[in-house]
Amino acid sequence: MPKDNVYTITPPKNLVCLDWGELWRYRELLYTFAWRDVKVRYKQTVLGVGWAIFQPLFTMIIFTVFFGNLAKIPSEGVPYPIFVYTGLLLWNYFSTSLSSASSCLVDNENIIKKVYFPRLLLPLSTAVTPLVDFGFSLIIFFGLSLIFGYVPCVIGILLLPVLLFCSFLTALGVGLFLGSINAKYRDVRYILPFFIQLLMYVTPVIYPSSIIPESYRWVSFLNPMAGVITMARGGFLYGIIDFNLLAMTFGISVLFFMFGLAYFRKTERFLADTL
Repeated sequence: MPKDNVYTITPPKNLVCLDWGELWRYRELLYTFAWRDVKVRYKQTVLGVGWAIFQPLFTMIIFTVFFGNLAKIPSEGVPYPIFVYTGLLLWNYFSTSLSSASSCLVDNENIIKKVYFPRLLLPLSTAVTPLVDFGFSLIIFFGLSLIFGYVPCVIGILLLPVLLFCSFLTALGVGLFLGSINAKYRDVRYILPFFIQLLMYVTPVIYPSSIIPESYRWVSFLNPMAGVITMARGGFLYGIIDFNLLAMTFGISVLFFMFGLAYFRKTERFLADTL
């Protein structure tokens, strides 16, 4: 066999390194995993991809009735449906990605045990797949904005890829950590739904971050999604970018990703035995 066709598989020496060459060689497998997840998600459903529209829209209506109309939660001068939907837009992407990434190793146990491929492709694909739902939800957001006569600011549209990337890094980092633990301790699957629900209420999804006392507000922004949602509202609804908050959120997102990647790399070589 020619030497060029021989690949030596060795454990990574640096826990936070990424072998971009290897990931690029397996790019078609990443596409296959992502496309498989999209098809499986809507297989044998009546509404199909309509669920990507129905779920955030129905959630927005429920939150508007109970939190906007009954609890009278302030929305900073913006119609509450637009206010809460802006938060749900990125929160739903994050929660879906985190949930899928945390269970992807157990769900693909048979593949992991049979053949070698970069294991990182599995959580990567689960973080890419929800982008389809995000795209449909974004269309609904612009539709709602027209209905309520509220034109999103251009600054928010330009800022969106950065905020989406921060959400991607955070979800992937936490998902890598929880997925590695879930491979050994299956309790994660029971704890995770409660954890995500609890995290939503400590993240300013249904309320503005301005109601948090200023002396404690920085603590809430240690949660990257708090910064992401706050900046999404500032950009889309008011045309304002807080660059200090943006830098802080991006930095913390990178730290979450590096921590999750390091823990994943540390346990990766034992995955087949653990599962």
